[in-house]
Order: sequence, then structure tokens, then C-alpha cells
Amino acid sequence: MKKVAIVTGASRGIGRAVARRLAQDGFVVVVNYLSNGGEADQVVAELKAIGCNAIAIQADVSSAREVERLFNETVKTLGSVDVVVHNSGIMSLSPIGKNELDLFDKVISTNLRGAFLVLAQAAQHIMAGGRIIAFSSSVLAKSFPTYGPYIASKAGVEGLVHVLANELRGRNVTVNAVAPGPVATELFLKGKSEEQVAEIAKMSPLERLGQADDIASVVSFLAGADGGWVNSQVLRANGGFAY
Repeated sequence: MKKVAIVTGASRGIGRAVARRLAQDGFVVVVNYLSNGGEADQVVAELKAIGCNAIAIQADVSSAREVERLFNETVKTLGSVDVVVHNSGIMSLSPIGKNELDLFDKVISTNLRGAFLVLAQAAQHIMAGGRIIAFSSSVLAKSFPTYGPYIASKAGVEGLVHVLANELRGRNVTVNAVAPGPVATELFLKGKSEEQVAEIAKMSPLERLGQADDIASVVSFLAGADGGWVNSQVLRANGGFAY
């Protein structure tokens, strides 16, 4: 029986690339999405077109009830959960001094509460030998102005990863995080001028933005046999953007 991977936020961007790569690696993929049902169906169709099996399941990662349903439906339909990749997140920016509490609460609810809920269900359902992979961000090392809520949420995610790795002692399950640098996705490019994008690209010694497939390759390594001795780590896949 093929192993099953849940990828949250898999209808576009990095999540879509991760879903495609894991499908190519031989996993049956659950394409989770919040509201982009049409795009999620396109991902499923794309994977089936290359001979891979996939299904789409809608769930809001900030809702305990919906995250529980995501895992229960996966087990009921596909029989197991072997890999969980928690990619869903938002990046709303605001200076701390503006005290935009609603914005802060929304970022924390999606990015940190969502990670807690997904990791909690993963801990309950993951099979022996499984892999749990969350997403942080290399921007933690930069402390850019306006990134306060986002950085706070991702710092929390890293903390959860280290704790869960210890809590799953004895089950042969690894728990890690991937921390991308700037990646040329809709989320990153939105609202930025060509000059701003070029300036950020030059911050890396490789002098380019990352691509979604660059990050998917790192996830593939962690999810596969070669990543079995990597545990409780944050892999900063950023081309040298941050150290």
C-alpha cells in the first residue's frame, strides 16, 4: 500500500509544488485548501494526469473541528497518514507600534494556532516511521520592520517542532521545519515593485529568488528515506539569504 501525505495549503505556491513532488516520489497526496476549491481540483487533476493518486479536502487550519475532520477523512478514505506537511500560512505586515491587534490575532490564528492544531492531529494519527514537516521562515534571522506578527508566529512554530520531536520519542517519527527565504510565489510578490523584488533577490549570495520547486526538494528529502536521521531541526532553505 502506498504511503499517504497530507499537504496543507496545497492549492497554490509552495504547497502545490510540494504536493507535486511528493506525488512524484510515490505518495498518495491529500491536497488541503481553504477556499481555492477550483485550484485544488486542478492540482488533483495534474497529479492524476501524471499517474499519481490524489484527493482534495477543504479545511480551515485555524479551526480545531475542521483540522480533525481533515485527518479523519484522510484515514477513512486512504487508510493512513504517513507524512504531514503543514504549509498553510499568511503574511500580513504591520509595524508593532501601530498596535493593529486584529491583524496580529489573524496571523497568530492562522500561522501559530493552525500549526498547533495540525501538529496535534499529526501526533495522534501519524504512522510509525512517519514524518511531520512544518514551515517556518528565514526572515526570523532578519527582523525586518513590519514583520513582527509574522515572525512571532513562525518563531512559535519552530518551538512547537522542537517540543513535538521530543514528545514523539520512541515512535520513530521525525518532526522538522523548513524555513524558506524569499520565494517567487504570489504571496511573496504581491504588492512589491520590480525594483524591490530585484533588491531582495540580491540579498542572497546566489543572487536570485528561490523557486517553489527548490523548497519542494527539501521537503522531499525530509519526507523520504534519506531524511530519516534528521530530527528536531530547522532547515533554512534560502540560498544564503540568512544564516
